[in-house]
Amino acid sequence: MRYELYYWPSIQGRGEFVRLALEEAAADYVDVVRENGGMSAMTRLMEDPNVARPPFAPPFLKAGRLLIGQTANILLFLGSGHRLAPKDEAGRLWTNQLQLTLADLVVETHDTHHPIAAGLYYEDQKPAARRRAEDFRRNRIPKFLGYFERVLERNPRGDRWLVGARLTYADLSLFQVVEGLSYAFPRAMQRQAKRYPKVVALHDRVASRPRIKAYLASERRISFNEEGIFRRYRELDG
Repeated sequence: MRYELYYWPSIQGRGEFVRLALEEAAADYVDVVRENGGMSAMTRLMEDPNVARPPFAPPFLKAGRLLIGQTANILLFLGSGHRLAPKDEAGRLWTNQLQLTLADLVVETHDTHHPIAAGLYYEDQKPAARRRAEDFRRNRIPKFLGYFERVLERNPRGDRWLVGARLTYADLSLFQVVEGLSYAFPRAMQRQAKRYPKVVALHDRVASRPRIKAYLASERRISFNEEGIFRRYRELDG
């Protein structure tokens, strides 16, 4: 099956979590909106009155007759089909739970630069952004990373991966979050790294996997920029 991924063409955003899973699985896929006419194709699909189950927003994945929206939902689907999640129900639910927790962190990261309204420019909410980012650096990053450090410590199959003895899509997503936070808050993350060595080691382990390493070095990997979720503003890094 050739998957069709629909997401914005110039940012990593939430679509990057899906890309990483597709790349690790060596899946056949096309990043539709990065192709000629892709934006129009995405718009038509979202507005088509004949689509009985339309997605609310990108990313969404077309898999045969299935049209799957929401990042965690897409990864739940891919995890089962590409050995990126456990086979047992408890393991699948636990992996999905970790992914949803990471999704919460992604939302909080976004809100550091858009704390008032997504429809306003960053420049229109700088004072509120500084306050939000300070709390995020001091309290929220440690809370989330500390949680994942404990998950690794308590994994009965060892601390290499979050779930069991094999890599799952949750590991790929934690890697992406650490990458993004390191881009957006380099000073804060440099201080945090010493406190969460297992999280850092997992990040490095994912980065060294052959398919992920090749993807990160390729043109398919969109660079971080100040249009996505993870944005580098010096004044927000403390």
